[in-house]
Amino acid sequence: MTVGLGRAVPAALLGAVCLLATRAVRPTRSQWRRLVLVAAGVVVGFPLCSALALRDTTSAHSAVLVGLLPAATAALAVLRGGERPRWPFWAACGFGVVTVLGFAMIQGAGQIRVADLWLLAAVGCAAMGYAEGGVLARELGGWQVISWALLIALPVTVAVTAVNLASGPWHSPDFHAWLGFAYVSVVSQFAGFYAWYRGLAEGGIAKISQLQLMQPVLTLVWSALLLSEEITPANTAGAVLVIAAVAVTQRTRDRVTAADPR
Repeated sequence: MTVGLGRAVPAALLGAVCLLATRAVRPTRSQWRRLVLVAAGVVVGFPLCSALALRDTTSAHSAVLVGLLPAATAALAVLRGGERPRWPFWAACGFGVVTVLGFAMIQGAGQIRVADLWLLAAVGCAAMGYAEGGVLARELGGWQVISWALLIALPVTVAVTAVNLASGPWHSPDFHAWLGFAYVSVVSQFAGFYAWYRGLAEGGIAKISQLQLMQPVLTLVWSALLLSEEITPANTAGAVLVIAAVAVTQRTRDRVTAADPR
């Protein structure tokens, strides 16, 4: 709970400072409603579900499963953003989906584990937040979207984090734990979203979202370097197949009409 929702508290403070410093224009009533979906997806849903999953599985395993996220985001982009990728794009997405599902089944001895269900829930939440946020970024700008979403969720994130810490008992975190918490707060939950939503707005949600198929590969590297996790042949094979899916989707040129983001 502290890692999943607590990270949004310092991130919201950073967002508030940026909004005040730039005297950002407040969203319209319609935009507020859509920002609620962004907050539910990427401020509450994805961080919390992924953190719960990581209690019982390795980051290397979860990273490959989260490879489903680009396909889910692309599907929602079609429904929400009006984008229409051509069939090779969808074929590559399907290939990525089959790869990560097969990986999960192999790792779970033929079964989907509870941690995998949490990860699938995280994927659904993030896809909703990415698709809606990418559309809003064309109207508000990338960093404004995540800043307003963080502030919308602040009453929930503060309350849950405070109750969780007060209920105890909890172990005193070491320096590396605090460093990790600072990273997911400042970079993962705030700074990274500026570039991400800007990219989604400029390049098209369905197409740019496929770049996240690289996330399993990058996370495998960092899990080995930072956490000394074992990279199994199944991890490596899944990563190679995911890279192949990325290559195909990025060679597929989609004509997407989008307003210039501010």
